Amino acid sequence: MSALPLSLEALGVLCALFAVAFMLARAINNYGIVDIVWSYSFALLAVAYAFLGEGFTVRRAMIAAMAVVWSARLGTHLLVRIARKHPEEDGRYRQLRKDWGARFVPRMAGFFQLQAFSVVFLGVPFLAACSNPDTAIGPLEWSAAALWSVSISGEALADAQLSSFKRDRANAGKVCDVGLWRYSRHPNYFFEWLIWVSYFLFGLASPWGCLGILSPACILYLLLRVTGIPATEEQSVRSKGEAYLRYQERTSAFVPMPTRRPRA
Repeated sequence: MSALPLSLEALGVLCALFAVAFMLARAINNYGIVDIVWSYSFALLAVAYAFLGEGFTVRRAMIAAMAVVWSARLGTHLLVRIARKHPEEDGRYRQLRKDWGARFVPRMAGFFQLQAFSVVFLGVPFLAACSNPDTAIGPLEWSAAALWSVSISGEALADAQLSSFKRDRANAGKVCDVGLWRYSRHPNYFFEWLIWVSYFLFGLASPWGCLGILSPACILYLLLRVTGIPATEEQSVRSKGEAYLRYQERTSAFVPMPTRRPRA
């Protein structure tokens, strides 16, 4: 199947999937599950592209494997975290309930559908790679796969360090500043972005793969300006107060860097 019809069919299926997810979220009164569905959706998308795309089989298998491993790891990590806290909702969605008031439910319905569009939009590198008939896997694609391996390992390590810190009851109410978190306030977000850079580089070796630059660019904007760092840090300041403000002073927000001396 050619690229455009394949992407449109994928969008239709994902819109239906997120509509079902919205109904489930209403039933359990926890809209944080949208993050789980969003994460797992990329595995579904990549597998569909790999099976139905017209490109070289090995290339389709490579990009699908990269997407499925990342999607399954992130989705399962979020599933475990959200399930443990349920029925308590993630702080970002509790804040949206306050901000949107009576319009919360209808706006969340639109928000869930927007996630379907975002999955297809961000999945352009997958589609480009799965549409490429060239039978040679080039140096750029191998380099992208290597970057992906480093990045997903870094993200998994950051998530494991944070989870371990939170499990220790002695750390209740404290700021996690151990391991990678000593050098970045959001090392998981940093490595997440690098994963999307690796997808772009892999797709760049294919015709019209340059369009995939929109994926890491969009992810970077969301992480730095919208739903990533701003929302997470607002919640952290609310819950941890002065301790988190001091952490902000000495620690890089995104790229891991040596710690700074706090201002006198």
